Amino acid sequence: MRSAERYLCGLDAAVDVIGGKWKVLILWALDAGPRRFGEVKREIEGISEKMLIQSLRELESDEIVHREVFHEIPPKVEYSLTPLGQSLNAALGPLGDWGYQNMKRIEKNRCAAKRPRTPQ
Repeated sequence: MRSAERYLCGLDAAVDVIGGKWKVLILWALDAGPRRFGEVKREIEGISEKMLIQSLRELESDEIVHREVFHEIPPKVEYSLTPLGQSLNAALGPLGDWGYQNMKRIEKNRCAAKRPRTPQ
């Protein structure tokens, strides 16, 4: 996070909030409604508990995610999108559509870039 710096443009600010591999997937998981920690973790294949905790804290700090603690036994915590988080998800929708439409092409290009080049 670039706390003390000024952003160059709106895209710079947005990417700072959603940067990294996991935050957009967390936003996607919370789009359907409030989720408990374990539910979010199950929906995001490969995320570690530590990374999920860290990402949720950062999103909460940026007022994208709301954390609600229910004082009951056993303790219950739910995460949900704030109105700011909902508007961010709406903005990410077209980007997700673009990715879906071009996924095969992107995968093909990435695989081609990883192949070792043969000497000529």
